[in-house]
Amino acid sequence: METLGALAKKTLIQHKDKPAVKDSKGTITYNQLRKNACRLAHALLENGLKKGDRVAVLMSNRREHVEFDIAIAMTGLIKVPVNYRLHPKELEYIVDNSQASILFGEAELIESVQLPIKKVDVDTEYEFYISNGKEEFPDVQVNEDDLFALMYTSGTTGHPKGGMLSHRNMLSSALSLNMICEITQEDTIGHVAPLTHGSNFLSQCALFFGLKQVIFNKFDPKDFIDDLEKEEISVIFLVPTLVNLMIHEDNFDPHKLRYIKSINMAGSPIAVEKLNKALDLVGPKFAETYGLVEAPMTITMMPKQELKKYPDSCGATGPFIEMRIVDDNDIEVKNGQVGEVTCKGSLVMQGYWNNEEATKESIKDGWFYTGDLGWKDDLGYLRLIDRAKDMIITGGLNVYPREVEEVLNQHPAVKETCVFGVADDKWGESICAHVVLSTPSEKVSEEELISLCKDNLASFKKPRFVHIVDTLPKNSYGKIMRKTLRENYQPQGWGI
Repeated sequence: METLGALAKKTLIQHKDKPAVKDSKGTITYNQLRKNACRLAHALLENGLKKGDRVAVLMSNRREHVEFDIAIAMTGLIKVPVNYRLHPKELEYIVDNSQASILFGEAELIESVQLPIKKVDVDTEYEFYISNGKEEFPDVQVNEDDLFALMYTSGTTGHPKGGMLSHRNMLSSALSLNMICEITQEDTIGHVAPLTHGSNFLSQCALFFGLKQVIFNKFDPKDFIDDLEKEEISVIFLVPTLVNLMIHEDNFDPHKLRYIKSINMAGSPIAVEKLNKALDLVGPKFAETYGLVEAPMTITMMPKQELKKYPDSCGATGPFIEMRIVDDNDIEVKNGQVGEVTCKGSLVMQGYWNNEEATKESIKDGWFYTGDLGWKDDLGYLRLIDRAKDMIITGGLNVYPREVEEVLNQHPAVKETCVFGVADDKWGESICAHVVLSTPSEKVSEEELISLCKDNLASFKKPRFVHIVDTLPKNSYGKIMRKTLRENYQPQGWGI
C-alpha cells in the first residue's frame, strides 16, 4: 500500500485541468491545488518543521483543509485536526498534548488558545506564509506506516486521547468508502459535516479519481437541499441528525436529491423508524458504516441495497479488518450472543499519542477493544446494543458522561452526579444530569449548574436537563447504576 502523498502526486498531475475544490471563495483546479499544497509544504519545511512534527488545524469547513491534507501527506508531518466547536480549555489541551509546532485557523478560533505557539490566521496571514514556498513536490521519504494524523477522541478520564492514524489507516478507510459508496470517476463529493472529522475520510476518496469536492460551511436544511441539486452532489457524508433535519424540512422535495448516489451515514446509530422513513422518502441511497476514531469509518459496512432488509444492523465486516465479538474472558462468543466488539487489521490505529497505558488497555495482541457491545447474526451482520462506557452521541458528536460529571462535581454544593443520554427526536440524544447536593439545605439551581458546564465545556456537552435528587441508585458494590437511571428516565422528572 502506498502513501497519501504518493497518491496525491499522481492525481495532481493526471487531473491538472479538472476542478478540484469549490468553497465560498470559488473553485480551484487540481493544478492550482498542486501549487498551493506544494507552496504550503515547502513553507512548513523552510520554517523549521521536519518529518514527524505536528501541525494543528483549527478552522471551519474551507478548501484549505484539502491543501493541508496534501501538504502534510507529502512532507511526513502529522496533522492534528481540532474540532472548532470545543471549549477553549479543551482546544488548549489537545494542542498542548499533541506538542504541535504551529496552529492554523481563523483568528477568533486560534486566539482562544492561550499557549506559546506559532499561530497563522488563514484569512489574513496564510497567503503570506506560503508566498515563498516552491511549487515543486518536496523531497521527503514517507512510508505507509508513518503517522498522518492525530485524531482526538474524548476520554473517560475527562481528557481527550489522540488516536495515531498512519497513511495505511487512512488509505484503508478511503478504499473501503470507495467500495461501499460505489464511487467512480463521474462523482462529485460534498462536505457539510466537519472536515476535521468524518467527512475528512471521504475527502481522501477524491484523490483516487481526481474528483471535484464542494465544501459547505454551514447546514441549513432548506438551503442545503437546494445546494445539493445545484452542485449536482452525488456522494456525501451525513450523520443521522442531519438526515433527520433534512427529511423533516417543510415541503421536502426528494427530487432535489436526484443527483445523490450515496449518502455515507455514520457517526451515531439511527432509530429504525426514522431510517425507514428516510428510505421511503429518498430511496436506497444510504450506505451505512460503523467505525471509531481508532478504526475509522469502516469496521462494518452496510450496502445501500441491503439496508432496507437489515435496518437494525450497521453491516458486516469491512475489507481491511477482522472483527470478533468476545466475552469478559476474551473468548469469541457464538453468533447471536452479546459481547464486546473487537477488531484487527490495517484499519486499526497504532495507539494513543503519549498514552502507553491507554494503548495497552485498548489494544491486546493486535486486537482493538472498542468497548461497544453487540452481536452478529449468521451472515455476519452486526447489531450494536450499547456504546463504549456509556458514551452519549448528540447531533453526531461524542460526549462522555464522566467529563460532564467532573465539571458538575466542581460545584461546592454538589455531592455526586450521574450523567446519561436521553432520547431526543432532533439530536438523537440529549444530555441529562441527576445531581445529589451535599446537604438538604444547600441552595443551587439547575440553571446555575448548566452555566457551570457551559463555562468549562463545549456548548454541545452541557446538560439540557438537570434534576436535583435525594439519592442515586447504586448496586451492592456502591456503584451508581447509570443504566437504571437511563432506562427509567421520564421527561417530566425522574421515574425511579
